[in-house]
Amino acid sequence: MEDLPSIQQLECFAIYGRVKNFTAAAREANITQSAFSAQMKKLETTLGVQLIYRSNRGSHLTPAGENLLPKVQAWLEQMRQMVHELREEEGLAPIELNVGILRTLGDVQMNRHVSYFQQHNSRLRLNVFDMEEAQLIDAFYEERIDVASTYLLKKDSFREFETVHFCWDKMVYYAPLLIPPQGPVSLDWISGQPLCCYPHNSFMNETFEQYFEDASVFPPVAARLSTPYAMIFFCQQNRAGALLPERLLEAVGSHDGWYELAKPMRADACLIFRRDSPKLCSIRIYVEHILDCYRGQARSCHQNF
Repeated sequence: MEDLPSIQQLECFAIYGRVKNFTAAAREANITQSAFSAQMKKLETTLGVQLIYRSNRGSHLTPAGENLLPKVQAWLEQMRQMVHELREEEGLAPIELNVGILRTLGDVQMNRHVSYFQQHNSRLRLNVFDMEEAQLIDAFYEERIDVASTYLLKKDSFREFETVHFCWDKMVYYAPLLIPPQGPVSLDWISGQPLCCYPHNSFMNETFEQYFEDASVFPPVAARLSTPYAMIFFCQQNRAGALLPERLLEAVGSHDGWYELAKPMRADACLIFRRDSPKLCSIRIYVEHILDCYRGQARSCHQNF
């Protein structure tokens, strides 16, 4: 019988092909670098072809390696899909769905969804991770998350993914220690008050800057905080305001201290996932549950999945 490569060898080769560095690849494969190198040598010996060129300056794929890489990636994906579907059909083990939540959106809103699947579909287990936009994209490419809830503020960022709209998040002005004039608060009034913002690298800051374009000045920055929860606590302790989703404030029990905006501001909350995911069946179940929760206002951007 002809010798064939092992699955471990092919998985290690696929990892190297993605990171193109032995040290980083060994770390991701969770084995020592010497063991990783040995796996690659065995693969090359079995195939009778050099796949990786090595030198004192580093390493890179040979033309044969470049040619083999997409074929190995496709085969491994098919294998994962087959195993996943078999386990689903036989009900052999709970299926873990890794859900990324945009930090600005607030992962506290996931609590009810986690509870729902624990009570009504225990075979689907949700693992929740809060991330910034760039982290979400990296996590998709590194296959660390299966589906994400995010604001679709930069549509080009997610053009390679399937996108399903589930609600419009209305932003409000949260300032429990400030007393604005009666009625919806104006841009000019907010501009004169200290405002909590996100760190400089947060994409939500661009949205805030666009929002205040019609105002004479941008509000003085009271603090730069990385989560909406930190902003809520800061505003409860200091005379400052923050632009936050009404839905998030309701979820954490803050039913007062916030005000309607005279100039409306809303964000497109969407679910993002890959159509070629081996967990697509489970992702569909999760997406349909989220849409059911917002069925009155849900509208799919791409609902042909």
